Amino acid sequence: MVAVAQYHLQVPAAGLAGYEKSANTSTKPSAILSTSQRRPRVRQLRRAVSDQTGASDFGAVAEIDFDSEASTSGYDAFADLVQMAVREDPSLASVASTSGQTLQHSNKPAWLRQRAPQGERYEYLEKGLRKLNLATVCEEAKCPNMGECWNGKTGTATIMLLGDTCTRGCRFCAVNTARTPPPPDDMEPENTAHAIAEWGVGYIVLTSVDRDDIPDGGSEHFARTVRTLKQLKPEILVECLTPDFRGDMTAVRHLAQSGLDVFAHNIETVAGLQKRVRDPRAGYFQSLDVLKAAKACGVYTKSSIMLGLGETHDEIIDTMYDLKDAGVDILTFGQYLQPTPLHLPVREHVTPEQFDHWRKFGEDVVGFRYDVLR
Repeated sequence: MVAVAQYHLQVPAAGLAGYEKSANTSTKPSAILSTSQRRPRVRQLRRAVSDQTGASDFGAVAEIDFDSEASTSGYDAFADLVQMAVREDPSLASVASTSGQTLQHSNKPAWLRQRAPQGERYEYLEKGLRKLNLATVCEEAKCPNMGECWNGKTGTATIMLLGDTCTRGCRFCAVNTARTPPPPDDMEPENTAHAIAEWGVGYIVLTSVDRDDIPDGGSEHFARTVRTLKQLKPEILVECLTPDFRGDMTAVRHLAQSGLDVFAHNIETVAGLQKRVRDPRAGYFQSLDVLKAAKACGVYTKSSIMLGLGETHDEIIDTMYDLKDAGVDILTFGQYLQPTPLHLPVREHVTPEQFDHWRKFGEDVVGFRYDVLR
């Protein structure tokens, strides 16, 4: 997992319908489109070239717990992270000494610093987690915006399914990896659904690691959780943030038809950075096909792009149009934050003004129902 700095738009208790917006694509908003942005999109990558993955090894992925950017003023979480990594493996000292060459980490922009999570509702939900033995990505990734999400009127959290060990090794993600993770708990769907129903949140996100070792990639495990939860608490809104199921569209459709409210799958980055950022078994066009198949089932679809990895503005625009062509309703943007010194470096800290530019462009020009800035 990778912690992200969020500029979050809360989903209302009334449901997703409140975010439907008619796009006016005929009028150009002021200060949105540059000359290069108005040019016709040129497809320089072809499916046959860009999605040839092959069978390659995972590469080294650190299995070191990391702290987050969620800190009080004056605390340098990155410096503490580097010290912890070096204590685990002294050979990382040389990596740590050069890791700031791409972008200085010691002086994070002010907008990336968040106050530690607190608040009456946050404390209530945190106590509920301990009692119900639920694992959340919010805590596992030390998300700096956990307090904001948990303190919202609806209350939003992200629950991990299928264990904490992934069969892939993406270079932005610090989750543990293994070729053959432990088998999933067969009773997890029912136990998780009952726990969430008791917890008191109005919007829940179910996600998982990639499980290429399971025939359907975990699709039925997801679907059982959704079906059980909807039986117990029909009014709750359920989003499933899914892997690509190795491009198995039967598995995709099975989950999309389970009763969920939002089918989410992240394309992660622009086409030109896919091979550098994601595991070789993932792919730009494969992710687009997953989103198309889910949308064909009549559900809301959602995807996300990380910024700060070296992508250009034109690449972002092309990716946005490709996602829209795939039927995606909801798009989120996130600032990439390097989880450990062994992962990809941050190339740029994207400003709140730049994020707002992409929000306006996504809603007013491309025509997404709404954009969430994370």
